[in-house]
Amino acid sequence: MIKKLLLAIVVLLAIPLVAALFVKQDYKVETQVVIQQPVTVVFDYIRFLTNQDNFSVWAAQDPNMQKTDRGVDGTVGFVSGWHSENPDVGTGEQEIKAIVEGSRIDYELRFYQPYAAVSPAYMQTEAVSAEQTRVIWGFAGHMPYPMNLMLLFMDVEAMIAADLQQGLENLKLILETPAAEPAETPLS
Repeated sequence: MIKKLLLAIVVLLAIPLVAALFVKQDYKVETQVVIQQPVTVVFDYIRFLTNQDNFSVWAAQDPNMQKTDRGVDGTVGFVSGWHSENPDVGTGEQEIKAIVEGSRIDYELRFYQPYAAVSPAYMQTEAVSAEQTRVIWGFAGHMPYPMNLMLLFMDVEAMIAADLQQGLENLKLILETPAAEPAETPLS
């Protein structure tokens, strides 16, 4: 009887682990918004990582987070770090990995707490017209086995997409408000 009970427990524990073998581990999210500003105005604002503090949902979750910067903002190699006791914000940094002038900025996000992960992200601008710019914010993630089983029960892509979309709506509001048109951040 004890052997049957132990076998049943082992089978019950093995089922989720076997199921996780068939669940995707990688996911991608992309959101967009159209901003009533020329592409140069929009790109000159988003190229600076420190400006994300003005529109990012995560920055707003803890206005008292500790921030650190290394390098020259708006250039390849600049690193913006953060530390927060709020587990929804955690500790990490992002680095500008590539810039296609006037068009695209690629970042690498490195999360340290509450979990360790490295994820690529990007912001891209496209001229819709002379006075309209489409901004696309993309993010890719990876959930290793067996943590990827959570993707069956949580819509991680939808949660991240909602945060990115809200960030883009905040960016739109900032850039379309005439009195608050941002000045270029100096490259120093």
